[in-house]
Amino acid sequence: MATWNSRGLRGSTLEDIINFTNEMYEGKKLALVQKIPTPIKPITIDKEKRHITLAYFDQKSTVDYIGVVQGYPICFDAKECGTDTFPLQNIHAHQIEFMKAYEEQGGVSFMILSFTKRNEFYYLRFQELIGYWSRIERGEPKNFKYKELDRNFFISYQYGGCLNYLETLNRDLVMREQ
Repeated sequence: MATWNSRGLRGSTLEDIINFTNEMYEGKKLALVQKIPTPIKPITIDKEKRHITLAYFDQKSTVDYIGVVQGYPICFDAKECGTDTFPLQNIHAHQIEFMKAYEEQGGVSFMILSFTKRNEFYYLRFQELIGYWSRIERGEPKNFKYKELDRNFFISYQYGGCLNYLETLNRDLVMREQ
């Protein structure tokens, strides 16, 4: 069983950027997207500082963010990768199942990937994700490479800290309509 404090701050930089972006989108009335907290069960609490010092994940989480963009329900997860090869083991089967069910209900599911060494961000469409995920079932490599990604779905990171994923979401929606 994984402990809460063993994971460190993995992914927190990307989440900080996304949270800032979501606040900007909400302020401009473009979207309402919220971070979904991972349910934990506290084990040890520092009563003086009122901090949880040890906890276990109480249940499997689904995705990091859920919201609505101009009438379109969205859900997505955020992942960081330090190399040009993204290991699919960083995505869990229950997340794929949730995103698939969300899509079946008319929502839009995707992932935002940060390639930290390149300082680049990618909008991984659900259909693209499923294509990579099916490799596992076929016994192929359990990863995908940066060079395989569709250049049209890199997300622009704007001065001031905004990760403009709505622009890329729009490209996804246009493709879905064709």
